[in-house]
Amino acid sequence: MQSPAIDPAKTALNYHHSGEIEAHGVEHPDHRMIGVIVFLCAEGMIFFGMFAAYLIYRAMAPVWPPEGTPDRELLLPAVNTAILIASSFVIHNADTAIKKNDAGGMRNWFLITMVMGIVFLAGQVYEYTHLEFGLTTNLYASCFYVLTAFHGLHVTFGVLLMAAVLWRSRAANHYSSEHHFGIEATEIYWHFVDVIWIILFVLLYIL
Repeated sequence: MQSPAIDPAKTALNYHHSGEIEAHGVEHPDHRMIGVIVFLCAEGMIFFGMFAAYLIYRAMAPVWPPEGTPDRELLLPAVNTAILIASSFVIHNADTAIKKNDAGGMRNWFLITMVMGIVFLAGQVYEYTHLEFGLTTNLYASCFYVLTAFHGLHVTFGVLLMAAVLWRSRAANHYSSEHHFGIEATEIYWHFVDVIWIILFVLLYIL
């Protein structure tokens, strides 16, 4: 007499394995945000190393900026700074929206932040094309271009991150009040970019 077929899905071993998988998810929480924070700490160390070098150059120079350096325009950088600071509040609205399961609102706020980031970059390019000193004019000019361009690279990356979030949000329920790591990570990165620019603005334009 043929023994009845055994359904593998219903074996005690399979039940035990499923329980282990569920327990595994509980025992090992999502640590991606820690990775984001570690990454930003590393980036911050690079920026602060550059800030330290700039301050050392300034302290050792008899005159700063060096004689012959044309005056810097303050209006455009100030407007750019205001745009970037305001964008931090805008992107925070996107995070607030998705926590209320408002995916449409999140997309709108992200799109506005993207536009503000692009405007900032356009303003920086405009400033570069109208500056009266070049990369090799003197030490101040070299520091100015290296610091602002490196920061601009990070702004560009932030804009691309927002574009990626918007692209992925096309799928229904891809982001929700329970699952929105990409949105939070992008927001934290953008706040980091803003803080770095405020320090740069003070060092390069105010002091």
